[in-house]
Amino acid sequence: MRSLLDPPPASAFARFRDRIPRFLLTVDTEEEFDWDSPLSRDTHGTQHVRRLANFQEFCEAEKVVPIYLVDWPIANSAVAADILREPLENGMAEIGLQLHPWVNPPHEEEVTQANSFAGNLPPRLETAKIDTLRDIIESRFGVAPLIYRAGRYGAGAHTAQILSDAGFALDTSVRPKFDYSHAGGPDYRNHPAHPYWVDDERSLLELPLTTAYWGMLRRQGDAIYPRLWRAPALRGMLSRLGLLERVPLTPEGTSVDEAIRGIDIALDDGLPLLVFSFHSPSLRPGDTPYVRSEDDLDELYQWWRRIFAYLEQRGVKPSSIKDVMRTVER
Repeated sequence: MRSLLDPPPASAFARFRDRIPRFLLTVDTEEEFDWDSPLSRDTHGTQHVRRLANFQEFCEAEKVVPIYLVDWPIANSAVAADILREPLENGMAEIGLQLHPWVNPPHEEEVTQANSFAGNLPPRLETAKIDTLRDIIESRFGVAPLIYRAGRYGAGAHTAQILSDAGFALDTSVRPKFDYSHAGGPDYRNHPAHPYWVDDERSLLELPLTTAYWGMLRRQGDAIYPRLWRAPALRGMLSRLGLLERVPLTPEGTSVDEAIRGIDIALDDGLPLLVFSFHSPSLRPGDTPYVRSEDDLDELYQWWRRIFAYLEQRGVKPSSIKDVMRTVER
């Protein structure tokens, strides 16, 4: 089992049984907390959870199956279970794990920035937290989760083996073209956006979040952008000049026009699967930096409408865990 910290060989790239491009909508379904304050085991809430009902109705109307990556406070929310249980039973939604170790028992580690990346924890403790979260999700939601994302994208050297031993089939912790090493986390700058097998037995499939480079220098992006990691002003200048821009597929900080450029580049590069994401607290104004008002929330929904319409125009099919597992070649 290879480490998720290591870029895979090209031979590990996954292939699908048809040539239809697909997309996944993943939701980091997590507690509200102050993103600008130190992490705490206790300072958080779940008041936005009722807004999941509206979002689920929206997705059903758009014929999109959202994947809710649920962490410990949400797994313990009776409201979340009431809202999601029926869509999960009917195949209109899917569920997985997102591990925020600082709020997830067992609480043996000190709450620090480095320890907020679960992959930095001792393997025994990382395993215990994943197992505890998996068990309560299965108990509360009635579904055995098959997909995992480390909170803060904090996979580690042992994460893949832990997931394999726990029976997971999919991981989506890798965020290509991003580096979290300054905070003690992983560096994914050299990882591909293409789905890939983590092991030679093809038992664990990595579905990286989709990020693309756009601009006249995009083909040199992997060489240029990392060299500018500590120079945000220069990166901004390159973006304004249309030379080089990093485009993650999320409504949080990415405009519709930027996302469309990212979609086009990803499809031109032959990606068979696009992975979108956003944080569930953005469904209530004031809980994230990205949605501060009801107008902002309206814009978030409009972002998704326009992106879904563009994906349909480009022939990109909404997918799901079930669909990925059925169509990937082994």
